Amino acid sequence: MSDPRSEYQRRLAARQAAVAVVDGQIRRISDWRLGVFLGFLVLLGFGLADRPAVLAAALAPLLGFVALVVVHEGAYRRRARAQLAVEHYLRALRRLDDAWRGEGVQHREFVPPEHPYAADLDLFGPGSLFALLCTARTRGGEATLARWLLQPAGVDEVLARQEAVLALRERLDLREDLALLGGDVRAAVAPEALVAWGTAPPRIDAARFGRLRLLAIALGLAAIVTAVLAFAGDLGFVPLLIVAVLEALVMRTLRPSTGAIVTAVEGPRRDLEVIAQLLARVEREPTTGSRRLTELAADLRTGTAATERTGAVTASTAIAGLARAVDWLEARKSGLFAPIAFLLMWELHGALTVERWRQTHGPAIARWLAALGQLEALASLATYAYERPGDPMPTVTGEGPRVEGEALRHPLLRASVPNSVTLGSPLRVLMVSGSNMSGKSTLMRTLGVNVVLALAGAPVSARSMTLSPLQIGATLRIEDSLQNASSRFYSELRRLLQLRDLARAGDPPLLFLLDEIFHGTNSHDRKIGAEAVLRALVEEGAIGLCTTHDLALAEAIADLGERARNVHFADEVVEGKLVFDYTMRPGLVGRSNAIALMRAIGLLPASEA
Repeated sequence: MSDPRSEYQRRLAARQAAVAVVDGQIRRISDWRLGVFLGFLVLLGFGLADRPAVLAAALAPLLGFVALVVVHEGAYRRRARAQLAVEHYLRALRRLDDAWRGEGVQHREFVPPEHPYAADLDLFGPGSLFALLCTARTRGGEATLARWLLQPAGVDEVLARQEAVLALRERLDLREDLALLGGDVRAAVAPEALVAWGTAPPRIDAARFGRLRLLAIALGLAAIVTAVLAFAGDLGFVPLLIVAVLEALVMRTLRPSTGAIVTAVEGPRRDLEVIAQLLARVEREPTTGSRRLTELAADLRTGTAATERTGAVTASTAIAGLARAVDWLEARKSGLFAPIAFLLMWELHGALTVERWRQTHGPAIARWLAALGQLEALASLATYAYERPGDPMPTVTGEGPRVEGEALRHPLLRASVPNSVTLGSPLRVLMVSGSNMSGKSTLMRTLGVNVVLALAGAPVSARSMTLSPLQIGATLRIEDSLQNASSRFYSELRRLLQLRDLARAGDPPLLFLLDEIFHGTNSHDRKIGAEAVLRALVEEGAIGLCTTHDLALAEAIADLGERARNVHFADEVVEGKLVFDYTMRPGLVGRSNAIALMRAIGLLPASEA
């Protein structure tokens, strides 16, 4: 396996060298363009002085100038692609240097309301796990990866994703191409809208296609003939005007159908082009080493009933054809071409082409986009796996509930202190006590995020990890709400009720992460409520962690016997400053650091007891 940093640096240097080479080509082409254009002006000047032969010779540098313009544009496109590759590897190196925060896709809109752990584990938003993981180019790819983080997969699905991620891990060329195709425009087409468009009822009945096509051809030819005769003969413009009126009447009659067809595909025109390029690149990639990749490659062929007679075509070919048809349709809006397009029945021809495509390939769109979304999500996880060669794939088992993480670290905190957590049978609950800022909440987030990664099909930040499928539920970011007129305590009650329901469902079992349970109420009520909640969750087969500052509550788990255990985080004061080692230890914490912390920040004088 190649070293990520050295490989990225090597590729970055090569892409920077390519940019420098193209910059030199652009400068030379610019010089040639100037020279050729000046030559054209000189010959034109002499030719206009009644020298026909010189004037004719001036066409050569003019044609050369046009050719150089085309070559110049091609050089600029090559430079833009090389520069995007430079940025691609610079971003990759920033991820390795932990300097990526603020970059990446940060969509919070993927999270459904009242999700039981997304906000608690910082899965979305600036500096989030999703922002680190996601390299997808399409909205469907982003949504697929988000869904994998929000919904734990079963054993077979996790194993299939792991196999595909490992097969893609070393394929840097594929990931570079996926990042560069379509330039710097992220395809934002909503997959649901495109799927709905592809499966909508026909706008034009199949039986009318042939008649309408013949009518469009006949009227277009009539317009051409009458226009030629009007301008080159003695026929006059009346026949051309009659044809134009007939065409206008036909289009007005068909406008409800053609207008709806055209409007539906004009918006995602650019997105369709990007999707076609991405699909074409994916279709060329070998699928060896993973059954899931083989299945997805098969999904990128049409295989619809409408195409079986003529043979299946690839998704990229079909979508590229639709993108071209939409581009041709757009040409009718050009100011110079618009009158000609009207006479040629351009809109009707285009609408018929688009509608025929939709009826032929539309049912396959959902499968194509789903396959592309999965491949992009897998490529994102493969990038993560490549950049963290020391992170292992977890072992996922159907026997649970169970989670065993050795030397767990938080993937967003490169300097985090490793801790090990084991829950299952008989141990179901770890009651985590400790002083402020000692690492209790970080431990829960570390466990939760690694479980999310594991059940999404990604490597975990640990020495090793074994787990069964688990549904996470957390109370790490419970807040009050003015909009909902609810206090923090009431919001916590609602979340705990949600977790109880998840535990009762039991498919998969619940992994609860309860932070400072019921700290918004008095100690007596907190102890009674927490005991009842923990007992109920354990009886429903859940496992998890609970943190507290209340030592009375920590002692109360004795009623659960071997199903619960106390652990703690400690600190010490060194030269008047609090020092934490963030290491979990067995048993109850010995003291609180609240007074020491208030003194350390100057809130209390040093003599205050």
